[in-house]
Amino acid sequence: MVYYVSDLIAEYLEYLEIELGRSLNTIRNYELYLNRFLELTAEDVSGDLKPSDITPELLRKYRLRLNRYETDDHHTRLTPATQAYYLIALRGFLKYLAKRSIPSLDPSLIELPKSRRPQVTFLHYDEVQSILDCIDLDTEPGLRDRAIFELLFSGGLRVSELCNLDRKDINLERREFMVRGKGGKDRPIFIDESAANRIKDYLCTRHDSLPALFLNYSKNSGLASTDGNYRRLTPRSIQRIIEKYTRLAGITKHVTPHTLRHSFATDLLMNGADIRSVQSMLGHSNISTTQIYTHVTDPHLKEVHDKFHSETN
Repeated sequence: MVYYVSDLIAEYLEYLEIELGRSLNTIRNYELYLNRFLELTAEDVSGDLKPSDITPELLRKYRLRLNRYETDDHHTRLTPATQAYYLIALRGFLKYLAKRSIPSLDPSLIELPKSRRPQVTFLHYDEVQSILDCIDLDTEPGLRDRAIFELLFSGGLRVSELCNLDRKDINLERREFMVRGKGGKDRPIFIDESAANRIKDYLCTRHDSLPALFLNYSKNSGLASTDGNYRRLTPRSIQRIIEKYTRLAGITKHVTPHTLRHSFATDLLMNGADIRSVQSMLGHSNISTTQIYTHVTDPHLKEVHDKFHSETN
């Protein structure tokens, strides 16, 4: 039987969804990455690409073209970290082929590019407060925006987790609830009293029966839907909200929803929380991911500096 990579990619994506339970976002990303692989290797084969066509030489050419690939008219190239996502998708696909005993390139031959760990950007508490002070609480969108900021900073949610929240999901009396994060893993979210009260204030203004916790008030928020997502805020909408108030507060840092997640983690560590607890609250499967915060939050380093560094006159 003759197999073609384009057909096998479609089957692999179904395998990710059904057998491995990957999220639809992950599947869409993998589809993009693997279709880009087909696009960048099309000139090296005659006809449709077959699994046996994936050789070390084809991989070498693909990596070279991926590194030189320009994403827009401004000649922007993919970062090493982004290139790694493309290669991880290809490696996973090759493992799938091996699982089905379809001859192709050995997945172990794919080495990921070395990339520098990005610098962590976070907001100090006074910066968060300056943003909150800019939000007009006399309007329903303003109450929503204040609740969003406080929930992100208090709970450390990913933006996708926040967008997926329904009103029924969150217990404002106990101030804790569960979210399903990356890899389908559930974890508890705890929020402070202020965040809970802001969410209550916002929900008290709502006179609809829509399930989404946060609604889009834009005139272009989409057509009516029967899947419960009508007027639900998207990650891009949250990003625009955060950018708006960051500018109003005069903060020059590049602030994203993930910046507030970073701020949540650094605030905990700066105030004495142990890194294992922070790891659990962030939903990191590997503590090395959480350790990106320790170089900016280790109070011992400041004590050593204050005690031993010579002060100039």
